[in-house]
Amino acid sequence: MIRVLAIGECMIELTHREADVLSLGCAGDTFNTASYLSRLTGSAELQVDYLTLVGDDHYSDRIVAAMRAEGVGTDRIGRVAGAQPGLYLVRTDEHGERSFTYYRSQSAARGLFADGEPDFDGYDLVHLSAISLQILAPPARERLRAALRRFRDAGGRVSFDSNYRPAGWDGAAAAAEQVRELWSLTAIGLPTFSDEQALFGDPTAESTVDRLRAAGVADVAVKDGAAGCVVLDGERVVRVPAVPVESVVDSTAAGDAFDAGYLAARLTGADPVAAAHRAQELAATVIRHRGAIVAASVLPRRSAAPVG
Repeated sequence: MIRVLAIGECMIELTHREADVLSLGCAGDTFNTASYLSRLTGSAELQVDYLTLVGDDHYSDRIVAAMRAEGVGTDRIGRVAGAQPGLYLVRTDEHGERSFTYYRSQSAARGLFADGEPDFDGYDLVHLSAISLQILAPPARERLRAALRRFRDAGGRVSFDSNYRPAGWDGAAAAAEQVRELWSLTAIGLPTFSDEQALFGDPTAESTVDRLRAAGVADVAVKDGAAGCVVLDGERVVRVPAVPVESVVDSTAAGDAFDAGYLAARLTGADPVAAAHRAQELAATVIRHRGAIVAASVLPRRSAAPVG
């Protein structure tokens, strides 16, 4: 069995179904990826666990229950007495493009790694994002990087999505420094081109692939919105077209779903181009429905063989 550990923050999500009607759910970028990854792979093939901190309130209970319902392991979740999870609201415009309002300054997850370095023994892959870094205090980031470095040096793999949200960073330069250091530890890179362009000035998604390959990232899939994605397939840089979507309802978690689709395929033997096709298909399904975590019944059926 392949064992994956996702690190980050799961929050309470309030989505506008109508102007004044909100739907409550649980979401967060690496949690979204963990949930879809768990759904896409059989329990005998792959186990996904989640590492975070939550409180001891009703909404923290709801988050833990949501993870268990998705088949995501919760043994690495710590409880903080008197604390609560973060909260965010999602609005979508007429084109399905989302905007977020966050209430997370007191989130329990901000205390991750305050008391020591995490232990990744027994895992094959650790997945995290720039948001996972963003919520941490600087000493905690150092502890996390040290643990990831030991994990990599012992043969483990790190997958990273440079999910850049300017709010919460002390400027783009500070975010770029943190992201650059993570790229040096990464085996599977899953950035969005617009994020890398904002941080590093890349002119094209292809140039992002070249820069990450030069940094030592051996497996790269750069998300490029409606233009599809660009993947590193051995020595080739290949653009994979997006799956056509007539109407985008909600773009929330499109990139997170892509990450899950790509990882599920790669970890179970698909080549990079086939993995990108599966990832695009999953993302195209998710954006046709509201909320970060859509009903399992609407997801594309798993292919018996790699698509390519």
